[in-house]
Amino acid sequence: MLSLIKEYNLPSTFPEQVVQEAKHFENKVDKKDIPNRVDFRDREIFTIDGEDAKDLDDAVRVEKLKNGNYKLEVHIADVSFYVQENSLLDQEALIRGTSIYMLGRVIPMLPRELSNGICSLNAGEDRFTLSCIMEIDNKGNVLASEIVKGIINVTERMSYTDVQAMIENANEQTMKRYEPYLPHFKRMEELAKILKNKRIEQGYLNLDIPESKIDLDMDGRVTNISKYETTFAHEIIEQFMLTANETVAEKFFWLEAPFIYRVHEDPDLEKIQELNKFLFNFGMKIKANKDNIYPKEFAKILEEVKGKEEEKVVSNLVLRTLKVARYEAKNQGHFGIASKYYCHFTSPIRRYPDLFIHRIISKYLSENYDVKEEWINKQIEQAEERAKQSSEREKIATKVERESEDLKKAEYMENKIGEEYEGIVSSVTSFGIFVELENTVEGLIRFEDLGDEYFIYDENRKRLIGEKTNKTYKIGDKVAIRVKKASKLLRQIDFELV
Repeated sequence: MLSLIKEYNLPSTFPEQVVQEAKHFENKVDKKDIPNRVDFRDREIFTIDGEDAKDLDDAVRVEKLKNGNYKLEVHIADVSFYVQENSLLDQEALIRGTSIYMLGRVIPMLPRELSNGICSLNAGEDRFTLSCIMEIDNKGNVLASEIVKGIINVTERMSYTDVQAMIENANEQTMKRYEPYLPHFKRMEELAKILKNKRIEQGYLNLDIPESKIDLDMDGRVTNISKYETTFAHEIIEQFMLTANETVAEKFFWLEAPFIYRVHEDPDLEKIQELNKFLFNFGMKIKANKDNIYPKEFAKILEEVKGKEEEKVVSNLVLRTLKVARYEAKNQGHFGIASKYYCHFTSPIRRYPDLFIHRIISKYLSENYDVKEEWINKQIEQAEERAKQSSEREKIATKVERESEDLKKAEYMENKIGEEYEGIVSSVTSFGIFVELENTVEGLIRFEDLGDEYFIYDENRKRLIGEKTNKTYKIGDKVAIRVKKASKLLRQIDFELV
């Protein structure tokens, strides 16, 4: 892990002055600022996160209104109140751009004093927020919204596991403990289902690619690798955050405010044609031409493979066809979630663009939306620079996170040499085939380990054909493999065919 930190020149410690600046805020809100805020402290509000999360930047509440609509409150930590523009904290956060989650360690964007302290929406503590309040009808349309500076006091810190148990009525102990709050979670479930159905109708790509769950012991060694199981409780937060992000992006787009958007462009036609070569093997095709590329076409394919053995492989192929999302100062829509307006507003503790737009929003709120032209022009310039820097840092973070996983997977498989598993062909190349196991570990079978037959690579159909027997290997095929070698230094795993 340290070698990865060195390789990518990651800032693994904070300069002393930055830490001192963070310590200055201590752990109590500034009472002088409370009168400038909407007070939500008398309401029951919840954070829902993984068990081990320490930086809690979003809290939620759902009410049912008399007219039958829902009122969704998404409260986000007001980090911009503490991290002022051009302060040492701000300069350091911009250099980092994002928090990086390597297995067993985090390289945070902000010092722990802020990220786990005064900025984290810890239960039972007064905390400042930027809050997005939305009225949503039973079709999932946002009918009205407002953004305010708030102060909240979180009622309970919930985990996904506990919320899921409440929804399913699955665990007596949990049900007993949180019984008074059950109506809240039932309303959240109702609203999240409505929002999700609306998204699916619009063609949102529900890419259900399981992440790896890598368990480490006290010394950081891997004890087990499995699929990370997600439940509807994850979906609740996902849908609420997407809705808040879209609502904020649309509002500030029409204000023509300086802003950073999350942009995901339409995929290239050539890439879609390439994907269709793979899909041909499954008897499927995406219809598209240069003027008409619709998310719905992709969504149809994903729906078709749901629950089938090839689901993961097809989802991965679709993912590889899509462009990489990035940050931009101009709104260009988001293909993957079939959305015209999208930004990142909900994680200012760990992403710089969220922090930047929080500052913009705060300025508009404090000036009653009457902001000087001169300030706007300066911020537009900054938005472009900040978006570029954030996209660059995000690329590095993604790479490091992926490589730290590869390293740990290879380390785990070093003890499994000679063991046999069943897997699915996830990719076919001119030098061999990649096979993914049920636990998400992927390895390469080189040509020389495919038995004693010569195989020809058919590039058009992306498959291998045996010269003598016509035996073919294509994406989605089930194969039995033996672990041949693994090297955590090279971050590589080799299989051979059984």
